Amino acid sequence: MNHKKTAVVLFNLGGPSTPEEIKPFLLSLFSDPAIITLPQPFRSLLASFITNRRLKEAQHIYAQLGGGSPLLKNTKAQATALETELGSQYKVFVAMRHAAPFIESAFRDVQGYGPDEVVLLPLYPQYSTTTTESSWREWKRVSMEWSTPTRFISSYPTQNGFLEAIKELTLPLYRNANTHGIPRVLLTAHSLPEKTIKKGDPYQQHVEESAQELILKLGIASIDAVLCYQSRVGPLKWIGPTTENEIIKASQENRPLVIVPLSFVSEHSETLVELDITYKKLALDYGCPAYYRVPTVQTHPLFIQGLGDVVRGGVLLEKSLCK
Repeated sequence: MNHKKTAVVLFNLGGPSTPEEIKPFLLSLFSDPAIITLPQPFRSLLASFITNRRLKEAQHIYAQLGGGSPLLKNTKAQATALETELGSQYKVFVAMRHAAPFIESAFRDVQGYGPDEVVLLPLYPQYSTTTTESSWREWKRVSMEWSTPTRFISSYPTQNGFLEAIKELTLPLYRNANTHGIPRVLLTAHSLPEKTIKKGDPYQQHVEESAQELILKLGIASIDAVLCYQSRVGPLKWIGPTTENEIIKASQENRPLVIVPLSFVSEHSETLVELDITYKKLALDYGCPAYYRVPTVQTHPLFIQGLGDVVRGGVLLEKSLCK
């Protein structure tokens, strides 16, 4: 019998769990060379400037969530569900890039577990240098002297369980929206600056792949679906169209809306505040007859089964980090 021990590390961005953690979280985020590409000391100076400028707005956002983000709680629930799915030879660890438990702390916990192999699994279905690669580089930095065989799951934008879970969550809300008219389905993903994509970041291509596959799976004849992007910040040109503009457009046309988060697998400020509060109010103000937001996949059994398939080495690109 094979008794090989495998550590699975879930990479996520992280979020402030308390009001006191908001400023350190923002500072860590904007100090990340994958986010702000300036050399030092200019990156730190700009990070400090942006943090101070955005602090009040961030405090207001998290105040609507009780003072902090539920992302850590959600990610821990996903870790527990995945561990149950995988069985006793696997232990799942949570590693956040910009909040506790940080990647360095998670690495020490993995070392203490003493696995025979490690699987690094980002909770970002679509690969980006700003998220997936940033976590991978940090793991590589802290584990430099370690020789345990390590596999890195780079992306899974069309993974069957991931998209089947979204489909199951979407169809009931689509049917509800359909009683108010012909729904417009907005597939919304986090935006990125255009310059990041032009440098070769595959994120936009991966998001488009997710959208195309999901539309096929939904199987709705003549579906009116638009891929759009949310959460842009700063003066740079970001990829679009923007979710905000598409909401206004559909609402002015008196169309019921079904909002489907496509790049988020957990609930956090971009879904619970931006989509559920800010954008919902925007839609209703512009005359939208009905606004439905599809929940993120979180611990949906099909999503967790899909992650299990990914970890066990399903049909997926893997990037070997074996020393």
